[in-house]
Amino acid sequence: MGRLGDTIQRLREGVGFKMDEVMSGEHEFEPGLGPPGRRPLVFKVTWGAKNLANWLTPGGESFMRGPLEGTITVDGLCEDAPCKGTLELRYFDEHKIRYAFEFEVSGKRYGFVGEKVNIWPWNLPFSHTTCFGRLTEVETGKLVSTSVTHFRAVSAPAFLLSFRLTSDDGPTTPA
Repeated sequence: MGRLGDTIQRLREGVGFKMDEVMSGEHEFEPGLGPPGRRPLVFKVTWGAKNLANWLTPGGESFMRGPLEGTITVDGLCEDAPCKGTLELRYFDEHKIRYAFEFEVSGKRYGFVGEKVNIWPWNLPFSHTTCFGRLTEVETGKLVSTSVTHFRAVSAPAFLLSFRLTSDDGPTTPA
């Protein structure tokens, strides 16, 4: 089999990808749930797909949806708490990107859902860099804080250079 055939076979067998992303900005606690005022919020995550072919197949369960894990710092609540969830690129139906993950602080589970919204070709510099988030208690669904975070232009080179192909055995290099 030639180089192209080998690459296609590897994709069918479960070659995926990963990328590292940092979003930073501010959050504000709901009254009585934390220190008042705007405070820093940062999440550093690795996201991607376990199987690139499935990730690119429209209509499939994994279409443009994959695992995410990393850390989150919510000033006034936690610093570098491990988080795990999913990232969904919902370009075609909802025109958004959704980060959804959970983390634990002092035995309490929290959920974060952040969305980059109104994604259209004419507003990509704004829509791909601004994320509106909601932090809730998992058990009760109670809103804890709201946030606005940004993908900073200075982090774009590191983000793009973090792209790597993966397999079940770990990172792989292009064929």
